[in-house]
Amino acid sequence: MTQGQQDWMETYEFHDGVTASGPAELQKVGVLKTGRPDARRVLVWVGGREGGAAVFRHTARCLAKAADDLQVWAVDRREQNLADLSGFSRSPEEATEYYLGGRYRASDSKDHLYAAQWGLAVLVEDLRRVILAACDGGRREVVLGGVSVGATAALSYAAWDFDGTPGHRDLAGLAVVDGGVHNAFEGAGLKFDLPLAAAEGWLAQIEQGAVFEDYTSTTVGLGTRPEDAAVWFQLAAQHALADPDAPAVLADRLPEAVRTDRKLTNAGLLGWLVDAERAHPSFSVRAGTLEDSGAWKDGGPTSLATIAEAFAGPQPGAWLWYTLNRVLLDYVAALPFTETDVTRRLGLRLAHTSGIDVPLYAFQSGLTNGTTGQAAASVAAGSRIPELALYSDTALTHQDVVYARWEDNRFLQTLSQWLRTLPARDR
Repeated sequence: MTQGQQDWMETYEFHDGVTASGPAELQKVGVLKTGRPDARRVLVWVGGREGGAAVFRHTARCLAKAADDLQVWAVDRREQNLADLSGFSRSPEEATEYYLGGRYRASDSKDHLYAAQWGLAVLVEDLRRVILAACDGGRREVVLGGVSVGATAALSYAAWDFDGTPGHRDLAGLAVVDGGVHNAFEGAGLKFDLPLAAAEGWLAQIEQGAVFEDYTSTTVGLGTRPEDAAVWFQLAAQHALADPDAPAVLADRLPEAVRTDRKLTNAGLLGWLVDAERAHPSFSVRAGTLEDSGAWKDGGPTSLATIAEAFAGPQPGAWLWYTLNRVLLDYVAALPFTETDVTRRLGLRLAHTSGIDVPLYAFQSGLTNGTTGQAAASVAAGSRIPELALYSDTALTHQDVVYARWEDNRFLQTLSQWLRTLPARDR
């Protein structure tokens, strides 16, 4: 092993989670750990609605390489344990037949009713076990960050009451990206109002069997099952990595909503699925153009190869297979960022919103049209946060933020600088 290898790690490990409903083998969370083994600061990331740990592979490498004393940990939420990723360890051709041939282990809501209890309370308790492991008995400091609704989770953690201990006591700082609480999502056209009666009706539907939700698959046109989008994106990425210039193996098998008569190489097909000119704004990047030959020509802030590596896995993947309705319900309930009849009904212990006393970094792309920053300012004004650092780049898409190359990525540049100047927590 070279000295450089000794000074760098990139591993995927499991940590015990809180004991919740469901089988014992599911009481764990996976964590992608990147950076310097002897670092004294750890940045822990929580992904968005469908974001798996590999979403942060590029972000983690860039930030850790730019620092002398940083590890980056990206968390796979416990529901990813339900995903059958085994086929992706085979060749792309074998993986294609395993998944598109219907031989993989699929999960149906009716068989996992225990996951109706896996809401924000379970998520923050799982996160706390990861964060305490990252703290290593006080040897290291932890900054908690989240993208999209992952930012909602991060702020909720900071405000949470852990048997009398505020969550923010575990942290040296907070980072939120394209999301959060209050009106953070309104600029993206997402405005929420959740009266108690509506919350109870939603909860009843979940407890009666609506455990998983299929928003990502149906929104991007890749199917109707919760896992369809994740499977298609990972298969497309594996073929794009293995043989980017070959005729697209998957072209004739694409769902009708995304099928095209245009020529496609394997790389061209992946680019077609994620290109900002065609794809949904929440799930797209500016990575180049599809040429008449079907090949992909790189351009824009993000390289398609970065997307392919993140999506391809095999483990961790970039996409959660089974996103949970209960988590989504609790996120919406937490948006007012104060205790309400709804939060009390759902068991959300947001008792310490006004006491948060660590620096806050916030970044917004073009997705939310400024409301991420407005919401972050409201959080700071209603708490003891000593400093809010707010940055924007409206030329970046929501996904560009985590995938764009360093030199074109104001998020990476400003977060790296913020971390370097972040003062040590005075305990």
